[in-house]
Amino acid sequence: MAGVTDPLVTLRAQLRTFPPGAALPSLPAGLSAAQQEEAAALALLSGQPRLALAWTREPQRRAAALLRLGESAEATATLQLLPADARVTLLRARAAQQQQHPDAPTLTLDARTKARRDGDGAALIAAVTLLGELQLAREPHAALRALAEGLKVAELMGEAADPHLLAVLAHAQLALNSRKGQATAHKALARSEARGPARVLALLALARPDEALAEAQAGELSRHWWTFTVPNSDGDSTLPAAPGPARRTVD
Repeated sequence: MAGVTDPLVTLRAQLRTFPPGAALPSLPAGLSAAQQEEAAALALLSGQPRLALAWTREPQRRAAALLRLGESAEATATLQLLPADARVTLLRARAAQQQQHPDAPTLTLDARTKARRDGDGAALIAAVTLLGELQLAREPHAALRALAEGLKVAELMGEAADPHLLAVLAHAQLALNSRKGQATAHKALARSEARGPARVLALLALARPDEALAEAQAGELSRHWWTFTVPNSDGDSTLPAAPGPARRTVD
């Protein structure tokens, strides 16, 4: 109907443009269950994991939001009763990585195998991204090979390379070819969403830690998303161990 505005279009603009520290938008009234889940997905994409948690009832999306916050134990519990398909296995692998659990590589490889079997390109790209993170410190060349598969999958799907994968790739390239790594980081930065892991990792690769810190705090992003960039790290890094105070949501 002419003159009627899709509430999710307005919400998307609000989520992406609100200033740091401002009151967050509330969920528009009258949304269907499917629209509410779409709103939660927009919140997560826009770097608002607590809003996503408040709005979603979908276990995988809840787990993804919890992992942004570093709440890996709760994320694992959320996934407990779900069938172990590629995406659920990948979320479990990310939780294990955050907990520094020795099963993280095995789970990641399992997620990659299932994604290949199922033809799930998005899950495969995410799996090789995590695999690259896990391999980077000890096997940088293996990390490059793993990430190259994600680039090939995106090409076969006719899509641009995933910014999170590109940001991890930039860190893998930096030790071997600084100029190439920085070029990749610029690509990742240009394609990344504000307040998300790709943006933070790209800024770190470009040696812009203050901006990375601001993005991480604004998105309440757990340090576990970037500690792989710190050689021999015990889980600490130059960025904060915990996000800044949560913002208030408008009722």
